[in-house]
Amino acid sequence: MTTLNVNGRLQAVSSGDDTPILWVLRDELGMTGTKFGCGMAMCGACTVHLDGSPIRSCITPTSAAAGLAVTTIEAMHADRVGQVVQKAWEELGVAQCGYCQAGQIMAAVGLLKATPRPSEQQIDEAMSGNICRCGTYPRIRAAVKLASGRLPGAAQ
Repeated sequence: MTTLNVNGRLQAVSSGDDTPILWVLRDELGMTGTKFGCGMAMCGACTVHLDGSPIRSCITPTSAAAGLAVTTIEAMHADRVGQVVQKAWEELGVAQCGYCQAGQIMAAVGLLKATPRPSEQQIDEAMSGNICRCGTYPRIRAAVKLASGRLPGAAQ
């Protein structure tokens, strides 16, 4: 039995230490907001934060989260930056099919917490590992810029 800190709550999980965090979240904890896309850390659909930094949960073993905070899309409603990003996403109608959006939002929140006023190049670099099969990249970039303009200059 392993204990993980997920969204500020300690959770006992029985999966092995080598089980990817993605499957612990989805299968054991019933947190299906984080999506499986490729299983090779190439699409970003599985993006969560580990101690505030975006990671690919499909390849990150549970053992890597020991003693650290795992934050998922389910916690973004209670995160000030997450709220601003989600509002911008809604206002600009970013989502089309929506499958990649949890990972996109988690990447955007990670960027804005590290760099509250990113340049277009910084946005493109931070978001480049997240694939949107519907091609909503211009709306994603616009939503990140909108959210950035609504945040104070200091990291959260």
